[in-house]
Amino acid sequence: MEFEQAIPFLIGAFVVGIFVYNYFFSRNARINRRLKKAPWKKLADFKSGDTAKIVGEIIPIEDEMTAPLSKRKCCHYFIDVEQKKSSGKNSHWKTIIQEEVSTRFLIKDGDRYALVNDIRVMTNIVIDANFSSGTFDDAAPALESFLKDHGLQSENWLGLNKSIRYEEGILEANETVSVLGTGHWKPAAEFDLPAEYGEVLAIRAADDSYVYLSDDPETTEKNVIRPKAKPDSKSKRSKYYRTPNGTVGH
Repeated sequence: MEFEQAIPFLIGAFVVGIFVYNYFFSRNARINRRLKKAPWKKLADFKSGDTAKIVGEIIPIEDEMTAPLSKRKCCHYFIDVEQKKSSGKNSHWKTIIQEEVSTRFLIKDGDRYALVNDIRVMTNIVIDANFSSGTFDDAAPALESFLKDHGLQSENWLGLNKSIRYEEGILEANETVSVLGTGHWKPAAEFDLPAEYGEVLAIRAADDSYVYLSDDPETTEKNVIRPKAKPDSKSKRSKYYRTPNGTVGH
């Protein structure tokens, strides 16, 4: 196969490779798999020391933030900013800023509450706001301000716009999330919460791993993993069996 003929094949293989990586091996894919496979428990059924997934809605317990790019109120935001880099005929996107910030919030399930009480947290936040700036597209004020806060700007030294893309995902009040970790019931006062909350489930990483948290709808399904049924000792004997002399009877 000549090189020119091989180019479409190589491009196709590259695209398929990216898809396979993103679907199976990327950070977000690994988080999703853990949350989807984890057994789900209602907070009301959660006992201290259990490790399981909970699903509930976000309840802010301190002032909400304003997401830097979209200016939406939120309890948590994740931002990834990439710039297009060129070298000869080749170009690629390189992450120049990645930022994740959270306020304190509870996860409500029924009339019970949980709180992530660990700094070891891995999140997969659904990206729901996208922006860009480039040759004929100046950066909006919010985008320019965010870049400047990180010591960057949207123009190069010649005053020409750089090719930049911006992604943002947030967690809002009352949004449904899933959380996987080990929980222990603690008095609300231990977390400076009002007494009316009673006891709150404090979630920490299990086995020196991470607490996993996501708002991806794939992870918020309430899957109950039940133990396998034991064989029925009273099950009927097959109508075909081998007799002591080796013949088959029924």
